[in-house]
Amino acid sequence: MKYLLDSNICIHFFRGKFNLLQKFENVGKENLAISEITLLELIYGAEKSQNSIKNYEFINQFIVDVKVLSISNTIYRFGKEKAMLSKLGRNISDFDLLIACTALENNLIMVTENVGEFIRIQDLTIENWINR
Repeated sequence: MKYLLDSNICIHFFRGKFNLLQKFENVGKENLAISEITLLELIYGAEKSQNSIKNYEFINQFIVDVKVLSISNTIYRFGKEKAMLSKLGRNISDFDLLIACTALENNLIMVTENVGEFIRIQDLTIENWINR
């Protein structure tokens, strides 16, 4: 694996936007992963949507091709990073921090459109695959 996809990237992919299918194929699906937190956010979005059955189908097919990484090995890093960001007055949401810590603990590149939030995390390598 090489890349950890943020929820916004997955949602754009499900919607067929920004040529992400081609990008996923170019990097190889075996190099893509998501955090359990991203899966949680996708399920929440499906539940809120007007077409939850279709969205669950997208999610279930997606996690066949993309590895879902546990957050259990990120707990200590999360505490450390959250305390450091708090001291600096640069807080980010707990879910985004857990996703970022998953990338850090697994030596993955964070792929997100939400660069402004994730750039606050030291040593996190970020790529934005969305060109607007």
